[in-house]
Amino acid sequence: MTHIDTLHRYLFDNYQVRGELVQLQHSYQQVLASQNYPVPVQRLLGELLTATSLLTATLKFEGHITVQLQGDGPVSLAVINGDNLQQLRGVARWEGEVPDSDQLSDIIGKGYLAITITPFEGERYQGIVELGERSLSESLENYFAQSEQLTTRIWLFTDLSHDMPRCAGMLLQALPDGQGDDFSHLEALTNTIKAEELINLDAHEVLYRLYHQDAVRVFDPQAVSFQCTCSREKCEQALLQIGEAEALDVIQEQGKIEMNCDYCGQQYGFEETDIKSLFHEPPTLH
Repeated sequence: MTHIDTLHRYLFDNYQVRGELVQLQHSYQQVLASQNYPVPVQRLLGELLTATSLLTATLKFEGHITVQLQGDGPVSLAVINGDNLQQLRGVARWEGEVPDSDQLSDIIGKGYLAITITPFEGERYQGIVELGERSLSESLENYFAQSEQLTTRIWLFTDLSHDMPRCAGMLLQALPDGQGDDFSHLEALTNTIKAEELINLDAHEVLYRLYHQDAVRVFDPQAVSFQCTCSREKCEQALLQIGEAEALDVIQEQGKIEMNCDYCGQQYGFEETDIKSLFHEPPTLH
């Protein structure tokens, strides 16, 4: 039985290569629960969620990461936000029929992958690459080749065949002083992993099956969770921005203001009395 929603980091004693393995269930289901996504979009979000968890684990600081796909295809936007605590949330926007295709270009169309890293301290950084036609993993590998100059391979899998959707993935990355032959050896071993093995087996069993002849050192696992940052307070701030007169106009037309979070489906309702008290709260005494 797998450890649900867990990320494992590992190193090889004899090679300058690092690795990660992540298996997700509850967080994936919560991402899917907010909207009635078509199956191809569910698969894409599973891959993107897995990838963001793997990328978040590469961060060496406290902060946020956003991995975003945008294009001119049926799915115009898919985005996952994460942080160094492996707290993730995500959403996708689509229009019309989404083809049931394994080709990324059939779903997103012509577009790009943007990775935005926002440390709590220091400069915000964004890297953008064109989307590869075939897969998200190919596009991410291109990103690492261009932005980080580090040889990287990524494997992403989803399983929607059960009541409980699951996704899983692996990342291998050469360290700056790694040898090409070392990486090729480990890449060939990792290429033998099957989706059902990575999704269903315990992480340590997966690593043993792949690398039992190589000295692999596995670190303590890190829990991964779905975490939405929406709140009634944030909705109130948005209402303060539009002003009392406009907010009251909307209530006059619609009876009340309803604000819906795309990430988790939470709804926040405001009636006339709420708006008036929001704009006419007595000053706080200090």
